[in-house]
Amino acid sequence: MFRFPFVSATIRRITVVAMLLAFAAPPATAADALSLTDAQRRAIERSRLLAAQDSAAAASREMAVAAAQLPDPVASLSLNNVPVSGPDAFSLNADFMTMTSVGVMQELTRADKRRARAERFEREADKALGERSASVAAIERDTALAWLARYYAEAQTRVVADQTQQARLELDAAETAYRAGRGSLADLLAARSALVGFDDRASELGRRRAAATIALARYVGEGADAPLAARPDIEALRVDPQSLDAELDHHPQVAALAQREALAAAEVEVAKANRNADWSVQVMYSRRGPGFPDMVSLGVSLPLQWDRPQRQERELASKLALLDQTRAERDDAVRAHRAEVQAMLVEWTNDRERSARYARELVPLASERTQATLAAYRGAKATLGDVLLARRNEIDVRMQALQLEAETARAWAQLAFLMPPTPAYANRRRESP
Repeated sequence: MFRFPFVSATIRRITVVAMLLAFAAPPATAADALSLTDAQRRAIERSRLLAAQDSAAAASREMAVAAAQLPDPVASLSLNNVPVSGPDAFSLNADFMTMTSVGVMQELTRADKRRARAERFEREADKALGERSASVAAIERDTALAWLARYYAEAQTRVVADQTQQARLELDAAETAYRAGRGSLADLLAARSALVGFDDRASELGRRRAAATIALARYVGEGADAPLAARPDIEALRVDPQSLDAELDHHPQVAALAQREALAAAEVEVAKANRNADWSVQVMYSRRGPGFPDMVSLGVSLPLQWDRPQRQERELASKLALLDQTRAERDDAVRAHRAEVQAMLVEWTNDRERSARYARELVPLASERTQATLAAYRGAKATLGDVLLARRNEIDVRMQALQLEAETARAWAQLAFLMPPTPAYANRRRESP
C-alpha cells in the first residue's frame, strides 16, 4: 500500500489552522460577552435565598405591628342557675336566680410589655436583613470564583492549543526526517508522545472548563456558556489594610451576629416585662325572668405569680445567658474574620509578587530557551528530544504562571467581596403583600 506523507502533513496543517482560527476568532462584542459584574447581577436577581430572607423580614415586620396591640377581647355567653328539679325544673324565668348572661373580657397588657414584644420582632426583621446582606456578599464572591475558574480554564486551554500546534509541526518534521533517513525512530516516537501528552492536557482542561461552566450556571442560569468579557483588575482592592478593624465591623457575617445580639437583648427585655402580670377586666350583663331586675357584673382578675423565682426569674436568667452566648460568638467571629482577612491579604500580596516575577523573568526565559534549542536543532547541534524537553518546560512554566495568576484572582475575589459592592441589590426588598 502506498503512503503519501505530504498529504497527511497537509491534512494535519489544515487541522491546526482550523484550531487556530477557532481560538483566534474575533472576541464577542461588549453586548454579548458575560462580564463579572453582569454575572453577579444575574446571580443576585435569580437568588431564591434572598427572596426567602426578604419574606422573613416582611413577616417579622408584620408581627411587630401585631405584637404592639392589645389582645383580642373575649366574648362570653352563659346560662346560669337553671333549676333541674322541683316544679320549676328547666324553667328559664321561674326562679329569681336564673339568668342569661353576656359579657366581654379584655386583658390589659402593659404598654412596656407590648413595646418590648414589638421591639423583639423588629430586631428579628433586622436580623433577617443582616443575613440577607451576608448572603449577597457570599453570592457575589462565589459567582466571582466560578467566573474566574472558567476564565483561567479557557486561558490555559489556549496555551495548550498553541503548544499543540507546535507539537504537530514538530511531529511532521520528525516524520519527514525519519522517512528521508535523517532522523531516528526515537525522535519520531518522542514527538508522537509529546503530542499525545498535549491532547491529554487539553482533555483535562476541557473537563475543568465544563465543570466551571456548570458552577457558573448555578448562579447565572442560561447564558453561563457565553463568551467571557475581559478579566477585572485584580491589582486593586477596596479593603484598606490600615483600617481593617473598622472594615470588619461592617463585614456582613459580623453584622448579622450583631443583629443576633440585638435580638437576644430584645428577648431579655421581653422576659423582664413578663415578670409583671397583666390585669384582665370583665363586664357581664345578666337578664333574668319577668318580674326580676336585670344585673350587671364587673370583675377584675390577675394571675398569681406564686412561684416567680422558679418561673419568671428563670426565664430571665435563660435569656441573659443567651445574650452572653451571642456576644461571645460575635467576639470570636470578629477575631476569626480578622485573622482570615489578614491571611488572605498576605496570600494576595505574595501571589502578586510571584506572578509578576513569572511574567517578567521566568516565562521569557523559558520561551528564549525553547527558541535557542530549536535553533540549535536546526543547526544539527541539538536533538529533537532536546527541543521537546524545552517545549515541555516552557508550557509547564506558562501553566504555572496562569495557575499562580488564578490563585491571585481567587484571593482578590475573596477580599474584594467581603462586603456587598452593589448597595442597590443589597437593599432590594420585596414588597409586602
